[in-house]
Amino acid sequence: MSELVRVALDAMGGDFAPAEAVKGAVDAVCHEERVDVTLYGTEDAVNAELAKYTYPKERLHVHPTTEVIEMAEPPVNAIRTKKDSSIVAGLMSVRHGENDAFVTAGSSGATLVGGQLLVGRIKGIERPPFAPLIPTANGPLLLLDCGANVDARPTQLVQFAQMGSIYMENVVGVKNPRVALFNIGAEAEKGNALTKETYPLLAALDNINFTGNIEARDIPFGAADVVVTDAFAGNAILKMYEGTADMFKQQVKEAIYSSTRGKLGGLLLKPVLGKTFKKFSTSTYGGAPLLGLTGLVVKTHGNAKAISIEHSIEQCVTFKEKRINDQFREKMHLVDHTRKEQKS
Repeated sequence: MSELVRVALDAMGGDFAPAEAVKGAVDAVCHEERVDVTLYGTEDAVNAELAKYTYPKERLHVHPTTEVIEMAEPPVNAIRTKKDSSIVAGLMSVRHGENDAFVTAGSSGATLVGGQLLVGRIKGIERPPFAPLIPTANGPLLLLDCGANVDARPTQLVQFAQMGSIYMENVVGVKNPRVALFNIGAEAEKGNALTKETYPLLAALDNINFTGNIEARDIPFGAADVVVTDAFAGNAILKMYEGTADMFKQQVKEAIYSSTRGKLGGLLLKPVLGKTFKKFSTSTYGGAPLLGLTGLVVKTHGNAKAISIEHSIEQCVTFKEKRINDQFREKMHLVDHTRKEQKS
């Protein structure tokens, strides 16, 4: 068996913690022999959940913590003051090399701030983006940024495109992934100042397969494999996407149960509908990695259930085995912008 991938899991983060986090960890170590998971959280609460399951105890551990960072807390202050929180302790374990990755359904702000301050950026990466996989008619699509950098610069979008292309090809297995810039029109001259300045920079790159602009209506059909945008637009796309999928699923169910004929038809269609709904569920692909850090940090939804936690843990295995961070360093010709940012 290959070397185990060590994952720190925030057992106290999310709406359904610690129950769903613990179940997700148990499912992960039972289904994936290459992973070793440490649960960071309140010892009694975590152990009470673990007692419900049978699992390989040599690959699932508990690291006791005494504090929890709540969703509404100011991120910077929380990271600085709650040193024994599940988020800070988990991130520090990655910083010190005790774990290869950190997974949480907790505060996005604290995860972003802690990821940059405690784990640190790869030298030359300007800003790390959240990069979730979202379902389309042609398979998963990587959308970045989705929440980390509301005000982005063209050079940052260029790095998002490069990191997204490397991630999509090596983690998802899409050869020569199509990279598109999110915009309000397909023409190169369309858009705001950010997209107009970014377009020629992407077009000039020889290490990505840039296919031009993409409009929102083309994203669900899988017209690209990687879509690049700032976090404001990206988060809006993601939330609208999820809301539309939930609304459609609800409407179909209401239509089926509205009449006897509908119920009979629903019984016949149940296997097909179940497979289709599963295909367009974002939980299928796990969480959103914060790309560009020296260690892997993965953020799942606050309402994540066990299946999403499990898939988030499993995606850490591919990330490490494919040496994604090493590939960022090797293929992106990174330049250190730290001094320039400090002066500006």
